[in-house]
Amino acid sequence: MKKRIFITATNTDIGKTYTTKLLLREYASRGLKVGVIKPVETGVVDGVYPDGDVLLALVKELNPALKDLSVSDIVPISYELPAAPFIASGGESFDTKIVLKAIEKLEAYCDVLLIEGAGGIYVPLDKELMILDLIKLTQATVLLVTHCSLGCINDTLLSKKVLEDAQIAHAITFNCKKSDSSFEKVSLPYFEAVNFPILKTSSDIDTLCDVLYNL
Repeated sequence: MKKRIFITATNTDIGKTYTTKLLLREYASRGLKVGVIKPVETGVVDGVYPDGDVLLALVKELNPALKDLSVSDIVPISYELPAAPFIASGGESFDTKIVLKAIEKLEAYCDVLLIEGAGGIYVPLDKELMILDLIKLTQATVLLVTHCSLGCINDTLLSKKVLEDAQIAHAITFNCKKSDSSFEKVSLPYFEAVNFPILKTSSDIDTLCDVLYNL
């Protein structure tokens, strides 16, 4: 099994795709053959994959061996409704075999495979399975992407505890946006007080790559 890194987040619209793209570029710059898969994407309308299309274009640029891939190769399951997969599918069972088969196909062409989740850790795939179960099934190292706005302390610690309780090796990155000017004042003091490692997506991507690869 090649190195697998599962990118999840504390919620939706936190910056998973942005972070995944940075990781792909950094690993590729180190001479590693990279691959990417987003097992399930919702909000796919008229054949347009908001995340999948972007990821496909980039991975083809970085790994010529993947030049013949189609978007369905890296997004094997998709739905039109922009909601949790359980809801978007109308309550259908989530077929994990489709995902694992797609992962195995991609791994034949890469050294590092990035797996981008949907939403956060407890997003339901069906009545029984959550994103957390998919993480366990893939046996991947996890990168938890968290935000820098008010509430990030609670959100970060809750998701971190879930990963710790599941005994999943993980690292955490703070994806601070321009609008998060209050982070240094209202959240960072706590993290500093408890010696929480602050790795910011935009400036510490090289360190993140090292940490994740060695977990």
